[in-house]
Amino acid sequence: MSIDNVHLPGIVTAALYKNVLVDGSEIQNKTQRYKFLGNNQKKITFVTKDADAVFIADKHLLFITKMLEACKMNIADIAIVNHAAHPVLIHELKLQLHPQILILFGLESVDIKLPFNFPQFKLQAYDGCTYVCAPSLNELDGETHESKLLKSKLWVCLRQLFEV
Repeated sequence: MSIDNVHLPGIVTAALYKNVLVDGSEIQNKTQRYKFLGNNQKKITFVTKDADAVFIADKHLLFITKMLEACKMNIADIAIVNHAAHPVLIHELKLQLHPQILILFGLESVDIKLPFNFPQFKLQAYDGCTYVCAPSLNELDGETHESKLLKSKLWVCLRQLFEV
């Protein structure tokens, strides 16, 4: 009998290769890298940076909700990803969420590894997605004159993006 014709029972094979075989759940976790708030129904992604929240602080969620209502949308239409919880890399985010619109709050495009930088409140189309950089939610969500001015600049962008 040659070694080429030896048949091992499944339990023996599993024991021999227990540290080599790949668990399918690990592969699935790699494709679902980013946790997000929302249902992503309209393929719109908001990327925030808040070290004190899982996704977004409650007071900022209220601000986002009102902003979405003004655009005739709701939280189910978007995905909110927190860059502070898990740094966002654009190529991985695109594989998972397929954003058509991506708004960065308090981040620059190079922070998510886009190959270029652009100013705040400028709509930037690239690789099948439209990007907008905006100030942080802390800067936007206030009652100061400066916050109101920043909100109005953001509103101009949103009206153009969502045709409202």
